[in-house]
Amino acid sequence: MPTKEPFTIQVSDEVLTDLRERLTRTRWANDFANDEWAYGTNGAYLKELVTYWIEEYDWRKHEAEMNAFANYKTTVEGVPIHFVHEPGKGPNPMPLILSHGWPWTFWDFHKVIRPLSDPAVFGGDPADAFDVIVPSLPGFGFSTPLTTTAINYWRTADLWVQLMQDVLGYDKFGAQGGDWGALLTAQLGHKYADKLIGTHVNVMAPLDIFGGSMPEESEYGPGEEGLYEKNTHFFTAESGYSALQSTKPQTLAFALNDSPVGLCSWIVEKRRTWSDCGGDVEKRFTKDELLTTMMIYWITQSFGTSARYYYEATHHPWQPSHNRTPVVESPMGVAVFYEDVIVMPRKWADNYYNLKHWTPMPSGGHFASMEEPQLLIDDVRTFFRPLRS
Repeated sequence: MPTKEPFTIQVSDEVLTDLRERLTRTRWANDFANDEWAYGTNGAYLKELVTYWIEEYDWRKHEAEMNAFANYKTTVEGVPIHFVHEPGKGPNPMPLILSHGWPWTFWDFHKVIRPLSDPAVFGGDPADAFDVIVPSLPGFGFSTPLTTTAINYWRTADLWVQLMQDVLGYDKFGAQGGDWGALLTAQLGHKYADKLIGTHVNVMAPLDIFGGSMPEESEYGPGEEGLYEKNTHFFTAESGYSALQSTKPQTLAFALNDSPVGLCSWIVEKRRTWSDCGGDVEKRFTKDELLTTMMIYWITQSFGTSARYYYEATHHPWQPSHNRTPVVESPMGVAVFYEDVIVMPRKWADNYYNLKHWTPMPSGGHFASMEEPQLLIDDVRTFFRPLRS
């Protein structure tokens, strides 16, 4: 039976010194005619961010903020898993596991953890309290080192069930997620519906998305004009990163494990492109928030295994656990952020999910828990409220 051990994030001074030296020795690529980021990351902004990284960013401050949460590590089927476990403060807290994506980390949920676990402190109702569990995906951040192959979103769902039941002792639980975390959450609701109180996502996608399954244009109805074209644009014009990470992730891993500026360039472009920021990434993320994401990937040397998550999804395709309709049988709630990278039509969601809750959001993009944490908090509370026993 796997057990959990308290975990403290403690990066050595040597790692931080080495990082600073690498940053100051950067050999910059020439960049021109790229003010609109059309060719990729803008060099002037990247230099500005890196200068801040060298001169002003304080890792120890953010390390202490992370350690203020209850962090643990365990091993499930030989896979190291780091997670935050914040017990709820209320009459009957519901266990809720929050799953992130790429290029996210567990820390992308830090704005929602305490409002969900201790709502009264944030002006909410204690009856809405959750026991909040936020793991780092296998091979991401502190869920390292990962040396097991074939770990993808649907295999991670199996690990999460063991984490919740065998390590933490929850017979049934709720789940929420975005990006990979949304697929993982939907897989929980597909394969383990009997163990799920409910599932909530802030991005929708079919579980066999890597098999090319997407809604046809005819499935988009009134009020959804342009969404089919939006989704098509993402897969044709914005998915080069996925093609590389799905085919030869290790080639890229050697470069970005060696160069912190290369790592930063690769990730910051996605934070800008995928968020509802209107082209100004700092409308949604402060420099400190951006760099803390870079730091977690850098200090854990986890970019390579995080990129392999795409390879494992592509090369170990999803297989259904049943052929019933809907595919996801657990009660499903969807927070629809229209500036996300893809948005599925309501007709598709009605057929694919056991859809109980649908909330169109006024703003926000791919990183909902960071961009619009209060909107997400309110929607999660509202969705799960009638499902509480």
